[in-house]
Amino acid sequence: MFAFGIKDIIDILLVALMLYYIYRLMKESRSLNVFIGIIVFVMVWLFVSQVLEMRLLGAIMDKLVSVGVIGLIVLFQEEIRRFLYSLGAHQRFKQFTQLFMVGGKDKKKLIDKETIMPIVLACIDMSRGKVGALMVIERGVRLDDIVDTGDFIDARINQRLIENIFFKNSPLHDGAMIITGKRIRAAGCILPVAHNHDIPKELGLRHRAALGISQDSDSIAIVVSEETGGISVAIKGEFQLRLSAEKLENILSKEMNF
Repeated sequence: MFAFGIKDIIDILLVALMLYYIYRLMKESRSLNVFIGIIVFVMVWLFVSQVLEMRLLGAIMDKLVSVGVIGLIVLFQEEIRRFLYSLGAHQRFKQFTQLFMVGGKDKKKLIDKETIMPIVLACIDMSRGKVGALMVIERGVRLDDIVDTGDFIDARINQRLIENIFFKNSPLHDGAMIITGKRIRAAGCILPVAHNHDIPKELGLRHRAALGISQDSDSIAIVVSEETGGISVAIKGEFQLRLSAEKLENILSKEMNF
C-alpha cells in the first residue's frame, strides 16, 4: 500500500511552487496561453501513457516530449533567463554567495553625495525644460551588452554633460545613458522594451525601456518625460512616478549604495 509521508508533502509543495512561478512568468510575458497548452498536453500524455497504457500513441507522445523540451528552451529562452536571474538576484542568495567572495564588502561601490547630486540636479533642470532623458545606473549585473549598442564615453558624472547629452538636438538624446560607479560609461544605448499590458498608456517608449532594463537586471532606470517633465524611477520591474528632487535623492542614496 502506498505510504504518504512528509517527503511527499514537500515534493507536492515544491512542484506547486515551481508551477506558480512559471505561471507568473508566462503571464507577465504574454505567453500564458502557451503555458496552458503545455499543461493540457502533459496531462493528456500522462493519461494516455500511464492510465490507458496505449503503447503506440504513448511512444509517439514520448518522442514529441523529448524533442519539445529543446523547442521550449529556444521558445522561452528570455523567460528562462529572467527566472534564473531573479533566482540568483534574490537577497538571501546574494548574501550567501558573498561569503565566498574575497573582500566582498570592500568591493561595494559606495556612492557619495557628489556623485548623486549632479544626476538629481540634471533631472530637475531637464524636467523644467521638458527635455526627455533616460539614465541607467548599473549595479551588480554588468550591462556590457547594452553599452556596446551605444557610444562609449567614460567621463566623470557631471550635470552639464548629462544635460548636453540629452539636449534635443544632440545625436545621443534618444538613447539611454549608462552610469557605472562614479562615471558615465556610455550614451545613446538601446534597451530592451517591456511589453506589460498594465503599463499606463500615458507612459511612452522611454518608460517601457526603463521598465524593461529594470526587469532584466538589478539596475536603476531614471526617466524624465518629454511630454510632462515628470521624473520616474524603475527598480526591479516597478515604477515610482512623479518624483520630487528630494524623493529622487533619497531613492538614489538608498539604492546606489547596494
